[in-house]
Amino acid sequence: MSCEEIAVCAVRLKENLRLYFEDDELECDAFCKDKTIKRFFRNVNSQLLVVRPDLNVAAFEDVTDQEVKSGSGMYFDIHCYKTTAPSAGMPVAFSVQVEDKSYYMCCEKEHGKMVVRFREGEVPKDIPGESNIIFFKKTFTSCSSKAFKFEYSLEQGMFLAFEEEDSLRKLILKKLPREDEVDETTKFVTSHNERHNL
Repeated sequence: MSCEEIAVCAVRLKENLRLYFEDDELECDAFCKDKTIKRFFRNVNSQLLVVRPDLNVAAFEDVTDQEVKSGSGMYFDIHCYKTTAPSAGMPVAFSVQVEDKSYYMCCEKEHGKMVVRFREGEVPKDIPGESNIIFFKKTFTSCSSKAFKFEYSLEQGMFLAFEEEDSLRKLILKKLPREDEVDETTKFVTSHNERHNL
């Protein structure tokens, strides 16, 4: 079903006043791209998220003004989607330009562990069901409306985060025991301007 179509299902009311659907082909979750916004991502240390596909890594780094001006690998498109089902936040997908190529963020299982990867290509306009590129954008805390966390759509409680590894703050997926847990490694601030400070 495309985003422009509206599903109408036949229903009937039985004697017990319960509503029954007569069509068993009800659609599962589906996503349709609504809008795209461009943003930089910062962590709690005011570092910018930079994607380096040649090294197969995305990490938060201190960057020079010259690097920021190029924007390569750090100015993200946040693709906002409409959904056919109630969701736990705004469904979004991420892509970034590195030189003349576009890369989208996805999650994959490697050696029994979920990892964040950037694959060459574009995010789709319509996603007919579940997808490893969708995250739910949520406010970080109720009193922090400019900071966000992003929950992986295929695993509840799994959030984008950063982790120190080999002197890098790498972008990872992190399982939180409770959704309301305040974990600064899952806190992201988005901005139009690379000079935005937390």
